[in-house]
Amino acid sequence: MNTSIKSQLEIIKRGSQELLVETELEAKLVSGHPLRVKAGFDPTAPDLHLGHTVLLNKLRQLQVMGHRILFLIGDFTGMIGDPSGKNSTRPPLTREQVAENAQSYTTQVFKILNPDQTEVVFNSTWMSKMDAADLIKLAATHTVARMLERDDFDKRYRNNQAIAIHEFLYPLIQGYDSVALKADLELGGTDQKFNLLMGRELQKHFGQPQQCILTMPLLEGLDGVNKMSKSLNNYVGITESPAEIFGKLMSVSDQLMWRYLELLSFESLQTIQKWREEVAAGRNPRDIKVILAQEMVTRFHNRASAEDALADFEARFKHGALPEEIPEKIIQAPGSEIPLVQVLKQTGLTASTSEALRMIEQGAVKLNNEKITDKSIQIMRGASVVIQVGKRKFAKAIIH
Repeated sequence: MNTSIKSQLEIIKRGSQELLVETELEAKLVSGHPLRVKAGFDPTAPDLHLGHTVLLNKLRQLQVMGHRILFLIGDFTGMIGDPSGKNSTRPPLTREQVAENAQSYTTQVFKILNPDQTEVVFNSTWMSKMDAADLIKLAATHTVARMLERDDFDKRYRNNQAIAIHEFLYPLIQGYDSVALKADLELGGTDQKFNLLMGRELQKHFGQPQQCILTMPLLEGLDGVNKMSKSLNNYVGITESPAEIFGKLMSVSDQLMWRYLELLSFESLQTIQKWREEVAAGRNPRDIKVILAQEMVTRFHNRASAEDALADFEARFKHGALPEEIPEKIIQAPGSEIPLVQVLKQTGLTASTSEALRMIEQGAVKLNNEKITDKSIQIMRGASVVIQVGKRKFAKAIIH
């Protein structure tokens, strides 16, 4: 294999879940023509977090190679609603909501993508030109049995949960987007595999070369277990303040740090491997977290903000006598949140909840370096917090 093509494939596959079909993608690269790389976004949640950037980072890498990015905003499909692996229908959006969210998306994604190499497209451009007969012809290309192969549809069908007919149109329209755009490669999360494959099938049906598919994993949140999500409060938003981004990334576990470096950092795999070896030889993993946190703050703000965030973090935590190594404890929340007094007991920082209440009354408890006076405070599931009792007792609690 050509060395240049081999290196491109290595970069493309870095951190990915699955590439279909690698030999086909290799042939497309050998042709020398810039690939038309499609990624679709339904503008349902315009505030992007680092989980969203896993796919955006891959698009940026492809841009650097000289390929053309087709950033598809599903303004038409966004008004249909897609379960996306969930067991109920995602509520459709109004045209006004779609327009507002789409504007927010384009503003935020250009913190990562080069606007000069990105073509922002809307699938209403071609879908609004379809009449009822055209849509029926599109629906005729697939059977209900084929649609029920999609995992979430199958589960709902087996559990006697409703599936609206319009939901079957969603993967068909997403697939047809690939026909309209003549995509060579489509990227998506692992939960979108069925829809991505639909694009290949419809391109074949319409006599086009079939696109290849690259699925990207769903990034774990700060808790290291659940998918990064605003609803679970385990996220790092790209529009958050430099101090918030920096502090949240410094709170991740040593193990999760490597996962974030692989999927979020633009450092080479060789550099990351060198860091792994240095940590194994005794280097403090905190040093690597600082590099990661500074890279993220620089990307979404600037270098000066990253330096300020580091100085602020060290002033508040390192010079505030927090130890370098703090024991971690995973705490199971009974519901969406758990009382702080229970966390104090379960981490072993206090012998009982009554002692926990007494310590709070005495002003001896700090949560993320802030003194706590409210005995009824609750901690949300998905949170990762540093708790201090007195001057010498510390624990990092990860709430599951």
